[in-house]
Amino acid sequence: MSIVYGAHCYLFTERWSDDSLHLLDTARSLGLGVWEIAVGDDVRFSARERANSLGIRLTVGPGAEWPERNDLSAADRTDRDDGLRWHKRQVDLAAELGAVAYVGALYGHPGVVRRHGQRDDEVRRVADGLYDLANYGARHNVTIVLEPMSHFRTHLVNTPQQAMAIIGAVNHDNLMVGVDTYHLVTETRDYAAAIRATRGRLWGLHACENDRGVPGGGLVPWESVFAALHDIGFDGYVMMESYNSSIGDPPGSFARHRGMFHDPCPDGAAFIRQGLAFLKAGLERAATNED
Repeated sequence: MSIVYGAHCYLFTERWSDDSLHLLDTARSLGLGVWEIAVGDDVRFSARERANSLGIRLTVGPGAEWPERNDLSAADRTDRDDGLRWHKRQVDLAAELGAVAYVGALYGHPGVVRRHGQRDDEVRRVADGLYDLANYGARHNVTIVLEPMSHFRTHLVNTPQQAMAIIGAVNHDNLMVGVDTYHLVTETRDYAAAIRATRGRLWGLHACENDRGVPGGGLVPWESVFAALHDIGFDGYVMMESYNSSIGDPPGSFARHRGMFHDPCPDGAAFIRQGLAFLKAGLERAATNED
């Protein structure tokens, strides 16, 4: 598979529904081949037929209502069991949609930051739950993808290296890594080393700037990113991700609700056009420089 470019639904809408299906046509017209949908208990929709007709692959990831107690790392066994059942329901949805992957901070719960840091007992609990989830995903042809997040969002997996350590503890072929260039800003000084650490397990990249703005012009060392992706022979998914900062009621409230108080994405289509041109040129340049 060659690199497939895509975007997250939050570039255009705060909650996916059947009324959002026209955005798949927009994605195709912008040259995208994959689309990520945020799922949760408050999201109901169908999209498989429209996506298939357009030749667009789908991915899903938790981003809407997700009960905090449903956590694979929780000390309470009931909470862990409930968490595994919750994730399996999202895998069921992914399979129903024909989605290629279930992506996110599946090892814990975003926003839960325990101040003691990562502990061995937590890792063991997470590994047990993720093994079951990876096995379940394999039976449904859905890849399970772990996304490291900054220490403001979780204490469990902040770097790609930590994600790879979790994957080593799980030891299941259906477990991959998704790297987010925004979250890496606070967690690593060497983007290239972080990306190279995922060799053989890198499913995809969430691409945006340090301010969640369009890729390019910020603090992310993109030339190092592009070179490292080329070095490891990456051929997965590159997904642009941000929060549309002009939508909501009142306008702009969606991004503010998500903790973004500036204006990272006033226009989703413009974000994609600019970001796609930048990302394609950078990856092509990395290949040319190697040659």
